[in-house]
Amino acid sequence: MTAAKRPGRPGTPGRRVFGDRAAWFLVLPALLPILILSVGPLLYGIGLAFTDAQSGRTRSTQWIGTLNFQDLLHDTLFWDSFRIGLLWAVGVTVPQFLLALGLALLLNQNLRMRWLARALAIIPWAMPEVVVGIMWRLVYNPDAGILNETIRDLGLGDGRDWLTGLATALPAVILVGIWAGMPQTTVALLAGLQNTPHELHEAAALDGAGAWRRFRTVTWPAIKPIALAISALNLIWNFNSFALVYVLTSGGPGGRTRLPMLFAYEEAFRYGQFGYAAAMGCVMVAVVSVLLAFFLVGRLNGGDEER
Repeated sequence: MTAAKRPGRPGTPGRRVFGDRAAWFLVLPALLPILILSVGPLLYGIGLAFTDAQSGRTRSTQWIGTLNFQDLLHDTLFWDSFRIGLLWAVGVTVPQFLLALGLALLLNQNLRMRWLARALAIIPWAMPEVVVGIMWRLVYNPDAGILNETIRDLGLGDGRDWLTGLATALPAVILVGIWAGMPQTTVALLAGLQNTPHELHEAAALDGAGAWRRFRTVTWPAIKPIALAISALNLIWNFNSFALVYVLTSGGPGGRTRLPMLFAYEEAFRYGQFGYAAAMGCVMVAVVSVLLAFFLVGRLNGGDEER
């Protein structure tokens, strides 16, 4: 007669169930902040987008279905801000990556005082966006800003008011975005460069490969996954920018720097249209989700090709 297995013996269903429960208890402290601070507000905002919630109203909020989204389809101001947001995101992300790649390649060389150069390169990353915005407002100041003072000293003119000019506001803000976000891209790319085996470069050099060919055949394949990841994240972060542009221009002049996040903020907290602003937020979440989906599909396809 075969002896019955005791509960809790390794490999039994009872032990697996207990192990799963123990794993959930271990993960729960990390999940709770995400559920409370991220998932909860997101679900609340999605629900709010289907209501007529406004500030200062005494009557209860009513469910209006997709009316906010229908109004949003015909809101030319929002779609203008959406176009500006795409221009801002691409205009910051692409030069930011190219400059960061060049800086990472430079910092990866065996230079004197390299540790100091690396420390100085990440200073903008350590500064809060509000501080960066205030600092650059001083740089762009039309009367005593260092930029206009330099232009006057060089005899190139009297300078201009960079942040209030219709033609210069968006390029001026994009320049600040590039400067503020470049260090994190540089650090990520530099980490990838340092993990590239030096022997591969030596072998390519012995085969007669020049600097560009070594970069194309050795360096770029090694850092390509990191480059794609940081570029996708930068595009999403830049599209969702708020604090930096708000401090610099508050969306002006004439809405030329009004990003979608700024537009939603004004609708909610200046005009009190909470439901309508929540619908804008849902559209922006959908756009970010599509960008993430494209990135993940590209990464999965790339992984399959490598295998």
